[in-house]
Amino acid sequence: MKDLKTFYTSQRDKHQQELQQVKKQLGLLATLRLSVFVVLALGMYFLWGSSLLFILLPLGVALFLYLVTRFSNVKRHKEYLERLIEINNTELNILARKFHHLPDGKAFLEPDHPYAQDLDIFGRGSFYQYSNRTTLVQGREVFSNLLLDGYPKDIAKKQAAIQELAQLPEWRQHFSALAGETRPKISPDVVSDWMKNHKSFMPKWAGIVPPIFGVLSIGLITLAVMGQVPESLILFWYLLGAGIVGRYAKNIIGFTTNVSEAQETIQQHQRLISELEAHTFSSELLQELQKKLEVKGERTSKILKKFSQSMTMLEQQFNLIISMFAQGLGLYSVYYAYKVESWIEKYGDDVEDWFSAIAQFDAYITLGTYAFNHSDHTYPNLVHGEIILSGKEVGHPLVDPKKNVLNDFEIAKGRFCIVTGANMAGKSTFLRAVGLQIVMANMGLPVKGKEVLYSPVRLLTSMRSSDSLADETSYFYAELKRLKYIVEELDKDDCFVILDEILKGTNSVDKAAGSKKFVERLVKNGSTGMVATHDLSLCSLADELSEVENRYFDAQIVNGELYFDYTFKKGVCQNMNASFLLRKMDIIRD
Repeated sequence: MKDLKTFYTSQRDKHQQELQQVKKQLGLLATLRLSVFVVLALGMYFLWGSSLLFILLPLGVALFLYLVTRFSNVKRHKEYLERLIEINNTELNILARKFHHLPDGKAFLEPDHPYAQDLDIFGRGSFYQYSNRTTLVQGREVFSNLLLDGYPKDIAKKQAAIQELAQLPEWRQHFSALAGETRPKISPDVVSDWMKNHKSFMPKWAGIVPPIFGVLSIGLITLAVMGQVPESLILFWYLLGAGIVGRYAKNIIGFTTNVSEAQETIQQHQRLISELEAHTFSSELLQELQKKLEVKGERTSKILKKFSQSMTMLEQQFNLIISMFAQGLGLYSVYYAYKVESWIEKYGDDVEDWFSAIAQFDAYITLGTYAFNHSDHTYPNLVHGEIILSGKEVGHPLVDPKKNVLNDFEIAKGRFCIVTGANMAGKSTFLRAVGLQIVMANMGLPVKGKEVLYSPVRLLTSMRSSDSLADETSYFYAELKRLKYIVEELDKDDCFVILDEILKGTNSVDKAAGSKKFVERLVKNGSTGMVATHDLSLCSLADELSEVENRYFDAQIVNGELYFDYTFKKGVCQNMNASFLLRKMDIIRD
């Protein structure tokens, strides 16, 4: 933790020092720019009519334009440094357990998901809120999909990619700072869909005729100046060109509007693709993502740059000078609309893959950051045998490290663990820790524990149910629906099941009998899992079924105070605390 704090503090301080220098540069450039402008204005006033003005004016204008461009570039670098400083401040705040103000991803929560609601994957204080570092809208979607994807696949590839990115902390921050440079109004999905579905309206001759038309226009003007052709011919030629442009004007203007809206999104991804093209990755998954950015040996960044240039030229059709001269004499908008359409026709179907690859890099950078920030975590060794999950010093990653009590845990395939314990003793937190280990392991992340073995498995949970007035669903019926869903999923393939105090919506006798029957069915089905309960009668299953074992979390009263050691122990809990707490809070009296 100290090393992380030192790293992020040093990065922040380094960028702050550079930012101060950049601010001084901006001040100097602003002063020089103003000075050049004043000198130009005075020169034009005092040297008007002098031959020196023909030397001073071009040099002054060139210098002024250079200073404007330089100022713009330095200002962009200033904003880039500010984003880097913000990134490191965010990491320092999260190290200090201050992260509840960050986006919580609640919009991604699926109410009937196999585990997301029960494990606090989204929402305030959730794993998403704690770990998310994505910058792009699509990156957030990819990251949330990784959290929700309950089917384990390609875990080794994911682990290798995360391990590689974890070793590149400064590059990760650089990529995220670049990604945050603009906030496009139009999402990548909208842009890619538009490009895939765009129907070309410009004729094929639009790529050849405008340059020829422009050359002929120059020739006619030259001949008219020389007196070889009447000036009326130029007017006729101009009106002919304006008429051709007018024929397509309505479509071109609508097309230009769509292009302009897409431009920020395209330019943002162009910069990120350039950055990825310049980097060499060794892990298979990251190499596969890089290959999505290749188009027949061409660099995608250059392809996008050409598109940006054509888009910029097309937008210039509204410039007064171009509107007055270049349209009628050069068929300007016809030519550049054709160029942009030709690009879309050639590359439009590939854009979705480019955007997708960038979004996945954004999501995996988040995972790399998590791995970098948690050196106490372990990448599970993947096994395919009797052991489903095994680890030493297992804990919940969202519990404050100063308070986190770690426990050893192991469960074999087809085994079921009944966990008893007093209120607040740690049962539910530990069940969620085990569940989150499976979710993280399936994502390729390291998990909170040591010497971890994991046989990939799907996860199903029933820990929280809620009634619904809108659907006229009672709490008990909602829980029954959840349990029915679990049984149906278990018929499809093997799963790891986590249950917490099931059948809470019925009387204690019915609950005990029903819970026992349900767990018996899960065990006979060959399922693996855990169930937390206050009902000690359920523990008798360990005497009846060899696949069932009892574990518990204890509570003790020491010097008149309730004490929890949060230690996972073998056996059945004998100490409950409800009566003690009622007396302690003066709710009841002996």
